[in-house]
Amino acid sequence: MSIEVVIDGAKFQLQRPSDVAVVKRVLAHFQRRIGEDDWRPFKCQKDAIRTWKRLGGIRLQVIEALGLLIEDNARN
Repeated sequence: MSIEVVIDGAKFQLQRPSDVAVVKRVLAHFQRRIGEDDWRPFKCQKDAIRTWKRLGGIRLQVIEALGLLIEDNARN
């Protein structure tokens, strides 16, 4: 059974009900970083996104849903 989650109009599937809590935590984390423009320990947002992108999983899905990959690609 998969669970559909929607963030800013972007939909993605989760495999376990417990992943919903993970999505909420990761989303709050990214929203705080965006709001405060705080990317420590990374030098900038681009470096942070590049590193998190490599990790994949739910974190990558949230990054994509927030449109951060699009911003990152536009800067390259």
